[in-house]
Amino acid sequence: MPIRPPDPMFPIPSGRWPVRGELPVLGQQNDITYYASHAANVLNDTRVTGMAYWSVNPYTGCAFGCAYCYARYAHRYVMERAVTAHTLPDDSAAAVTAIPPWLAFERHIVVKRNAPDALARALRYGGPRHLALLKGEMILIGTATDPYQPAERRYRVTRGILEVLAEHPGLHLGIITKSPLITRDADILARIARRSEISVTISLITTDRALARRLEPRAPTPESRLRAIARLRDAGVEAGVNIMPVLPGITDDPVMLETLVREVARAGASRIGVAALRLQHEARKRYLPFIAQEFPHLAASYAAAYARDSNVSERYRQGLSRFVKQLGRKYGIRVGWRAEDPEAEPDAAVAEAPPPDPQLAFEFAS
Repeated sequence: MPIRPPDPMFPIPSGRWPVRGELPVLGQQNDITYYASHAANVLNDTRVTGMAYWSVNPYTGCAFGCAYCYARYAHRYVMERAVTAHTLPDDSAAAVTAIPPWLAFERHIVVKRNAPDALARALRYGGPRHLALLKGEMILIGTATDPYQPAERRYRVTRGILEVLAEHPGLHLGIITKSPLITRDADILARIARRSEISVTISLITTDRALARRLEPRAPTPESRLRAIARLRDAGVEAGVNIMPVLPGITDDPVMLETLVREVARAGASRIGVAALRLQHEARKRYLPFIAQEFPHLAASYAAAYARDSNVSERYRQGLSRFVKQLGRKYGIRVGWRAEDPEAEPDAAVAEAPPPDPQLAFEFAS
C-alpha cells in the first residue's frame, strides 16, 4: 500500500512510491548516493539519547566526511539492516558492502523524506511528548548528522522540520551544523525565536583553511561559517560556536586556539563550547589510520593516549578547559554549551589565577 502520494521533491526512479522499509535510490552526486527512507519516528527522547535532550536527525550519514566524526556508528546499523533485509536495490547493496562502514557513512546518505510529517504526529497538541517538552527539555537537531549537509539544499527536510516546530510555541530548540546553508532559513528561525527558545551552534575547530580541508574535506570553509554566525546574529537568532572536538597535537596549539576564539567573538557569537576529541569504536577505525597517514609523528601519541579509554587524559581536558575559559574572558565571550549553563558564568577562580603558561596548560605527547 502506498504511504502517501509522490512528492516532487523525492522522485522515485521506478515511479512507484515505496512501501515501508525500502530504501530506493533518490539520486546521485559525484560519488555520493542518496536513498529515500520512511521513518516511523524522528523524535528521540532522553531514554534513547542517554542525554538531557531530545534529538531529531533529518538524515542518516553525512557527506561532509570529517575524519574525526563520532556518529558513524548510527549509519552502520541502518545500512547493515537494509542489506540483511534486502531493502536496498541489488547494485546499491553491492556498493555499500564493497566499502568499509566508516566510508559508507559519507557516501551513502539516507534521506528521511517524511521527517516533518513524523515530527508533527509526535508533537500532537496535548500529546505526552508535547507536554513533556513544554516542561523545558531541549530538542537538538543534528546530533548524529549535519542537518544542513549538501542533501538539504535539494531535499529541504530540515526546513520542513523547522516549519513544524514553528507551529509549537514554548519549546526549547537547538541546531548544530557546520554549514552556512542554515542562513537560508534565517526567516523561519527568527519566527521560531519569537515564540520559543532557539539557539544555533556552528561547529568550528580551526580558522586555518588548509588544515580544515585536511580534517574536514567536504565541509564549508571556516570563513563561510564565521560569516554565517554574523548573518544569524543580524537576523536576531542566538548563535554560538562549538570548538569540538579539539584534536590533540593538531588544533590545540595555544596561538591557534586564541585566533579561533578571537575571530568567533568578532563574528558576534554569543558563546563557545569546548571539548577534546573522544574516540569511540567506529570513529577510531577511521581516525587512527587517518592520523597514521596524515600526521604520522602523532600516531604513537594517539595510540598511547586512547589505548584504554575513549577520552584523552583528565589532565589534558582540565588544562584545555582552563585555557579556553581564560580566552573567553579576554575576548568577552561566554564559555559553556548554553548561556544558562553554570559553566557559562564568570569563573572567579579562573579570573583571579595567574595566566598559565600556554605550553604547559595541556599536554598530549606521551
